[in-house]
Amino acid sequence: MRLDDYRSSDNVEDERGEDFGGSSGGGGGGFNLISGLLGFVIGRFGIGGIIVLAIICFIFKINPLGFIGGTPSTQSAVAAHSARSAQQACQLNAASLFSCRVLASTEDTWGKIFADEGQKYKPTTLVFYSQRGRSGCGAAESAMGPFYCPADQRVYLDTDFYNELVNRFHASGDFAQAYVIAHEVGHHVQDLMGLSDQIREQQANIGKAAANALQVRMELQADCYAGIWAAHNRDRIEAGDVEEGMRAAQAIGDDTLEKAAGMRPVPESFTHGTSAERMRWLKRGLDSGDPTVCDTFHHDIDS
Repeated sequence: MRLDDYRSSDNVEDERGEDFGGSSGGGGGGFNLISGLLGFVIGRFGIGGIIVLAIICFIFKINPLGFIGGTPSTQSAVAAHSARSAQQACQLNAASLFSCRVLASTEDTWGKIFADEGQKYKPTTLVFYSQRGRSGCGAAESAMGPFYCPADQRVYLDTDFYNELVNRFHASGDFAQAYVIAHEVGHHVQDLMGLSDQIREQQANIGKAAANALQVRMELQADCYAGIWAAHNRDRIEAGDVEEGMRAAQAIGDDTLEKAAGMRPVPESFTHGTSAERMRWLKRGLDSGDPTVCDTFHHDIDS
């Protein structure tokens, strides 16, 4: 896919290089434990507790000045991440630069589509992380793959996933990588339309199998939206790109993944759709370019 002359998005944050350890999205667990211990020591031993405090700080390698400001906030963590600007994050390596350009193209594509409907598109933010990070939906782990978090309206990506596309899923090519980002942006579009909240509310009141079936329709619609993005960027699609996207969609179908894991495919457990369904809805968006064809909730997903 030819994006070498495309701008990079400014809606980028970088968590690479940050040490999140094994903490959850709630944040600050270890810090709060030590703070409580220090409060107990001072309350129990009075002025002598200051000496104990110094010993504890030495043992745990804690800067005592850090306690003056209280518990670290999410804002302080975000401020630390923003030390690297969006453009610096995009220029860190080729995979980052390509991702930033894909994001920019989705902004332009959906910006125009929304404008044509008299609406304003609010772009998502792409957050780079390595191995583990923190999102508004909890911990971000590279094993989870790229994902969209509706709580903070951000897309989370460890660019090492591109290597996994090739080595594990045998889906090479830059269009396969672009499809992954466009799919997650598709979830952002669903969120802006209010669909995500509606589906989550329905899922909370039905059984697991039915909830999974709804999730499949969400994912297939995001695939279709990825196709819509591609359709609006046909002038940048090169020979073999569409095949790359189809191979990626085929490789990450639920039935294919379960077979690869030595399991018998169980449709009730599917959450993203079969390989055939994912390819079908990606192609439907690509062939049409019209978002209205992506209504997976009122059409048979297998036709």
